Amino acid sequence: MKSRLILYLKGVAMGAADIVPGVSGGTIALITGIYEELITTIKNINLDLFKSFFASGYKKFWIELNGNFLITLLLGIFTSVILLAQVIVFLLENHEYKLWGFFFGLIVASAVLILKDIQSFSINLAFWVLVGIIAAGAISLSNSTNIPNTDVYVFFTGSIAITAMILPGISGSFILLLLSKYEFIINAIKDFELRVIIVFAAGCIFGLIIFSRFLHYLFQNYKNKLLSLLSGFLIGSLIKIWPFRQNIETRLNSDGVEEAVVTQPVIPDLTEANSIVFFIAFSFLGYILITFIQKKSIT
Repeated sequence: MKSRLILYLKGVAMGAADIVPGVSGGTIALITGIYEELITTIKNINLDLFKSFFASGYKKFWIELNGNFLITLLLGIFTSVILLAQVIVFLLENHEYKLWGFFFGLIVASAVLILKDIQSFSINLAFWVLVGIIAAGAISLSNSTNIPNTDVYVFFTGSIAITAMILPGISGSFILLLLSKYEFIINAIKDFELRVIIVFAAGCIFGLIIFSRFLHYLFQNYKNKLLSLLSGFLIGSLIKIWPFRQNIETRLNSDGVEEAVVTQPVIPDLTEANSIVFFIAFSFLGYILITFIQKKSIT
């Protein structure tokens, strides 16, 4: 019962992370020790598995599905997404520097922990770290892309975003931001717009089943290179969540309020002293928390 509760709470943490741009639920899964089991479980979901339900009965089907693990984790994720969506949006709007500082520390700690998990670090692996940094940095500095709100594009958005949500170092919400769908999807969840949620979820399921097989293959054959690349993604993604920014291009939203479309990171000056202090303090808190969670997952 205790292990089931811990797994549920890990799901809650994954769901909370996936709501926030720049933070990946896959990172939480990785540092809490459930990532490989999650990917393997998803990979095993195929037509043969469902055939076994009719051929061998529910009990064998549930065991092969790893149902207790999957359902407990999904319940935690769904609980978090539904209950915390409004909270996270409120914090982003009213406590920006504290929240981004917290997640900045979380990501730094995650990168350190992943690098420590790499066996026999070499120049070759350092190259993959650099590739990850450059790739994530380029994505973080790129401009947003506008995509219409049709069912086809919502499905496409879900299939792309879910691959990021299960991949440590890349945030699914960050992908939604790049595709200009973050606010649209979050509002759909808050307002329970069933059509949008179903189409988006269908895209997520499609992307999840397809991409998890590729991830499983990489973990089995190129684990150290993959971890090196992912640690680079984590480091590069820090640019995206750096809260001290200058607006380059703005536009009026649907409510007539001016909002930033293109920004660039800047070094803060002393006029933002309070924000700097909050950012550093909460970064430290995030770093300590993730280190604590990782130690608990080992014991």
